[in-house]
Order: sequence, then structure tokens, then C-alpha cells
Amino acid sequence: MAEQENFLSDLTGSFSSPCAENPTVAVMEAAYQHQGIPARYINCDVGKEQLEQAVAGAKAMGWRGFNCSIPNKQAIIEYIDELGTSAKVIGAVNCVIIRDGKLTGENTDGKGFVEALSEQIDVKGKTLALLGAGGAARAIAVESALAGATEITIINRDKKKGQELVDLINDNTKAKATFKAWTPGLRIDPLPDILVNATSVGLDDADALPDIDTESLESSLFVADVIPNPPQTALLRKAADKGCRTLNGLNMLVNQGALNLTYWFDKEADKEPMRKVLQKLFTG
Repeated sequence: MAEQENFLSDLTGSFSSPCAENPTVAVMEAAYQHQGIPARYINCDVGKEQLEQAVAGAKAMGWRGFNCSIPNKQAIIEYIDELGTSAKVIGAVNCVIIRDGKLTGENTDGKGFVEALSEQIDVKGKTLALLGAGGAARAIAVESALAGATEITIINRDKKKGQELVDLINDNTKAKATFKAWTPGLRIDPLPDILVNATSVGLDDADALPDIDTESLESSLFVADVIPNPPQTALLRKAADKGCRTLNGLNMLVNQGALNLTYWFDKEADKEPMRKVLQKLFTG
């Protein structure tokens, strides 16, 4: 297959919806079409048991690269030749670049978030509090620490999981991380510079709210949510009512797609058509 006809594929064990309903597919296809890139982004359902064969197939067919989502973000590392700095620290890969048969693994989850955040507030020298300790929190915590955040508080119900993330940050970055137990109706105190909801609470549910005391939020606080749909979650609406500046998860997705394009084609992405297609998907 000629290089200009290469396909890119999302190797995933969780996405199996039609292309039109998959945000990543829609974003990448819109970007390719707008920038005249002769490529396609296709969605494949690949479980762990087929992962090795899928990677071999991608290399054999000359693909530029692919994305991985759960449950392949960690399993894919076994088949990677080299890891980027943040991917190595996070211990997970969601973007693979193929050059001359060599696979390089990157993690764009945290990069996309920090880039979106930096458009409104510089994370360098700031204190952060993260709700959750899952994959999104892990990526955001690592990237924020690498970007210069000084203190990061991990708020989670599972102490073991939360402490593991704290140890990861303390052992691999210059930031100071601490754990805080997530109790019902938690007050955000002491107040950080930035509060991030890195949980799935609010996804596809405009009324769902993380179990925190929103009255403890003050106007000096910057509140971010990784949830892209709906763009304005209940948490962001409550925060805005308290006078807080806010950031939704839509630009995080746009930035991830832009990073994909740059990694694979060595071109700067035009984010506007990517943003428009997401807004259409999520707001109609």
C-alpha cells in the first residue's frame, strides 16, 4: 500500500460504535479532510489476546500509527520499542507512532489537558487538587507535575490507589504530592489554585455532581472537568455560580487529536474544524 494511502487505526478494546458516533474518529476524519491529508482513521475492536497480531499487522501494512484505549493502554507497552517521558512515568500509552518499523509510545491524555489549561492559567508554580486516581487523574497529575506544578493533592476513596499515584508523583517528578481521603460531602479545604474533576461523574449526565461541598468553592479557584459531554457539567455550572473560572473537557479532546496528527504527520493541526465537529456531536 502506498504511503499516501496509509490508514490509521484506533486499536481499542472498548470502542466498537459506528464511526459517526465515535468522537475520536469524527475529530480525526474532520482534520484529515480539512487539511488535505490523504489518510483515514478507522476504528477497530482489538482485545488483549489479539493485540500482538494487530501491532504486527499495523507495521506490515505501513500504518503511520494508532491510538489505544482501555484495556490496551498498558498491555501495548510490551510491543513498544521506545516510550516518551510522560508515557514512561504514567505507565500507559494511548498514541503509537510508527517510523521505519520502530514503535514509539506516547501518552496524550495529560498533555491535551495541560495544553487546554495553559490557555487560561499557567500550571507552573500552582497547587492542584485532583478528584479521582484513575487513568485520567494519573495522566493529568504526571503532566501537571512535569509542567511545573508545585503541589498536587490526590483525593480518592480508595486509599491504596490514591497513595500509589502520590508515590508515583513524588518518586518521578519535582512536585510534592499528598493523599486526601474522599469523604461524603468533602470540603475543598485548604483551597488549591486549581481543582480538577478527573472522574467519570457527569459523563452523559448534566445533573450528576461529584460528591463535594460546592459551597466550599471560592471565586479564586480555577475549576476544570475532564468530561467533554456535556461540555458544561453540573460541577462547572456550580463553580461558575461561585465566580470561579472554569474549563471543560472538550478542548482536552481537541488537543489530543491535534497531538495525534502532529505525531503521525509532522504537521501542526488546525484545531478549529476538530472543535466544531465535537461541538456538533455534544451540543447538537
